[in-house]
Amino acid sequence: MKDLWELFTMFFRIGAFTFGGGYAMLPIIQNEVVEKRKWATDDEIIDYYAIGQCTPGVIAVNTATFIGYKKKGIIGGITATLGVVLPSLILITIIATFFKHFQDYKVVQYAFGGIRVGVVALIANTVIKMLKQTAKDRIGIAIFISAFLIIAFIDISPIVVIVMAALIGIFKGKNVEVKEDDIG
Repeated sequence: MKDLWELFTMFFRIGAFTFGGGYAMLPIIQNEVVEKRKWATDDEIIDYYAIGQCTPGVIAVNTATFIGYKKKGIIGGITATLGVVLPSLILITIIATFFKHFQDYKVVQYAFGGIRVGVVALIANTVIKMLKQTAKDRIGIAIFISAFLIIAFIDISPIVVIVMAALIGIFKGKNVEVKEDDIG
């Protein structure tokens, strides 16, 4: 029960940082899960992010579910998911109730402007960390640059880019296996 409470409270605190969506939560998840609690490695958390991005739903919610499941099975997945979504539900309900009355105040507009900039900084930090951990060779760097340029400047579905990157990774892996077999 203590482990479930820890899962819930940790993800509840993370879920409180809902401004900017799921991506804004990723550096906090990485810090809490990998660095502080050692529940997962950097490679595992990146795998969770990748799978979370490919499955329906918000990446942070999917990642919380994966981590909760790894820690305590199905009940852990449910607990972590509830923890991460409950603050959003509470906050959205409050904002929806009162925002109409305050949206025109300059201080509210300035606050949201500052929050947006802070969220972009959090996302950029996560991207840089993930890039350092995943693009470890020339092919990885080439995949990153190509995927970024395609998504940024060509009207193509990110799903197509992910599938293409996966195929390149598989092809790269097969070539490494063949070369290792030739040596051995």
